[in-house]
This record gives sequence, structure tokens and C-alpha cells, in this order.
Amino acid sequence: MPRRRARPTLEALFTAAYLRYARYVDPETGERCELERIIEHLALQRRLAEENARTSVCVGFSVWKRGFLPPFLASPRGEVRFASDAEAARRALRGAGERARVVVWGTREGDALREIAARHEAPIWRMEDGFLRSVGLGTDLYAPASLVLDREGIYYDPRTPSDLERILAEAEFSDDERARARLLRERIVEAGITKYNLGPRRELASKWESGGRDVVLVVGQVEADASIALGTLDVRKNEELLLAARRARPHAYLVYKPHPDVVSKNREDSLPLSVARRMCDEVVTDASLADCLRAASEVHTMTSLVGFEALLRGLAVAVYGQPFYAGWGLTTDRHPHPRRTRRLSLDELVAGALIRYPRYVHPVSGSFTTPEAIVEHLARARERGPQGWQQRWPARQRQKLVNLAKGALGVS
Repeated sequence: MPRRRARPTLEALFTAAYLRYARYVDPETGERCELERIIEHLALQRRLAEENARTSVCVGFSVWKRGFLPPFLASPRGEVRFASDAEAARRALRGAGERARVVVWGTREGDALREIAARHEAPIWRMEDGFLRSVGLGTDLYAPASLVLDREGIYYDPRTPSDLERILAEAEFSDDERARARLLRERIVEAGITKYNLGPRRELASKWESGGRDVVLVVGQVEADASIALGTLDVRKNEELLLAARRARPHAYLVYKPHPDVVSKNREDSLPLSVARRMCDEVVTDASLADCLRAASEVHTMTSLVGFEALLRGLAVAVYGQPFYAGWGLTTDRHPHPRRTRRLSLDELVAGALIRYPRYVHPVSGSFTTPEAIVEHLARARERGPQGWQQRWPARQRQKLVNLAKGALGVS
């Protein structure tokens, strides 16, 4: 072609075609972006699509979970099949191929399913909510923005190893990864992000008249939760936790925050709030967790994720069980874990727990995304108004029906 007399280098040709000529739009924000952002996005889609390039037989999932689950297992060369029980799983595994896997929620597989999976040489992978979840409770049917998929165990069961424990015990974290974790941690704290992001934002430090005493936040949990059954040895109830915290810090200003599922009356608790008020200096039910953490100097918990969120904020944390973040030299442990002998920095813990371990799906694009993008999404979503138990009862029930319908249809 007579017009093409120039002899550009390969680098110049690439610059012209990919950088100067083309325009790029971020698939999650709709805003102009650089080529590097698109490359990172596509690389993430390809990596997880390769991991999902198999038949996933998901057993025992409710209609609501079946709606939001498929994007987390998506792949052009994969298939998601649902089975109500072990017998249905046996039928679903027929012709599923050599790379088929069985997916269950938490630790609910049971002996019958384990036997069927072994017969088909299909590994069992365990799924659970991630640590950056939603604006609203799972019991109010708000879909998660992150899930974990663990092929070895599950993070809240310390009796056996999990993928997360192996990452924290063995992974080599680069300087770039530690720097990324530090920036992620700082942004989470700045934005006041927690797992559920509930409660009105308000200043609490002046409200709690501690008289100069250290403020110790004691975090209540759902006592029937699997993390209590599997991750504790002696302190298993919220009343026992409050008593243990008072013994450990007899002169501190003790603040008790019940679990939001208990406050919303979605779940039961053996500790009435009237009794809790007699055992501590303050019971708080109407403030966000982020604000409680900002006003506290120390956190005591059995296995709650709040202990991890307190570490992100530089607080001292005492644990009475064996949650995933305990045993690495960052917490005061009532029961040190014998397998966890490595000493981690806070940024290495964050890199393992928030960057390497979970998978994230953006509620807007429906594609795999990063924890940084989910933090920004949660921060924006929280500003749109009250969620779940913060609403009046009729509005809350209407919202639950909407969430159920969205889940059943797979709509964000």
C-alpha cells in the first residue's frame, strides 16, 4: 500500500493501536479507563473461568442461594447443576466428566454425599460467605458480593486445615502484594466498611462515659452458628464471653454489641439484653459496627469476624475460640492453635484473607472483580439508605420478598 511508507517499531505499532487509537471503558463503573485496567479485568475473568471449567454439582442449596450462586462458578467451559440431596447429586454426577466437583454450603455434606462423591471421584468443595459481603443481612436475603470456595476445609472449622489456613501458613507474599493489602486495609477503615455495613453512622466516643477507662468492645454472636460449634473449646455462649471479658479486664469500660441477626430477631440468643445490661457498662444495638470499633480500644470475641475487622483498625484483640485470624501472632489467644506457628504481619493476613482466598462478583457487571471494587460498591450502596432491620417492619418484609425474587431470578 503506497501510503504506508513508515516503518514503526513493534512498540510504536502497539502504542498506536492499543493506546492512542482505542478507547476503554471500565466494565464496572462505565467510566473511561486505561488499557491496564482492562487487561487486569480480563486476566481475572480468564483465571477464574479456567478454575470453573468443570461441572459443579451444588447440593442442598435453597432457591434464594441458587439465584446468586452461578456467577461465582461461571465459565464458558463449565456447567452448574443443582441437586436437592445426596441421591439427586448421584444422578447429577452421571456424565459430568472427570473434573466434576460437588459444592456444599459450609460443612453440610454428610456421610451419604461423601460416599457418592468418592464413588464418582468428585472432590467436595465447601462454600461460604466472604468477609466483605453486603449492605444488609444474609437472613434478610441480601445477596453476597463475595464467597469463598474451599477445596480442603472451611475457614471457620479449625479442627482440620483449610485453603485459607494453608495460604496463611505457607504462602510467600511479595512486597507488591503486601503494599496492595495495606492500601486495601486503609481504604476499608477510611470508608467504615464491615461485613454487613449496618447501623446509622454516629460518633460514639463522647456518648460512652468511660471516665478515662479503656473501652473494651465485647462482640456477641449467634450461639447456634457453626463457627461456635466448631471453633470454640470452653466459652461458647455470649453470657460466658461477657463473664470472661470482665474477668480479663475488671476495670475496663465494657461495651456489649449483640449480633445484628439477634437484634433483628432473625435468630435466637440465650442472653436477654436486660441481663447483658447488668453484666457490662453499656449495651449498643443501634450503631454501626465501624463506629463502635472507632470508639473502642480493644475487642473480645469468641470467633466473630469482628475480631478481624478490629485488627484492620489496629485494635488489640482477645479471642476465646480459634477463628481464622488467631494464632498468627496478632491476637491474644485463650487457646493457641498447634498448627499455626508462623508469625504474620497484618498486611500478610489481609493479603491472604481478603485478596487470595475469596472470590468477588460485582453486583453491577456480574463479572469477577476485586476486593477494592467491592469496597467502593459497598460504600456507595450504604449511602443509599437504611437496609434490612433498620427499616420499619412492613418495609423490611417487602424488601425481603424483593430480595427473594431477585435471588430466584439471579438478578443483582
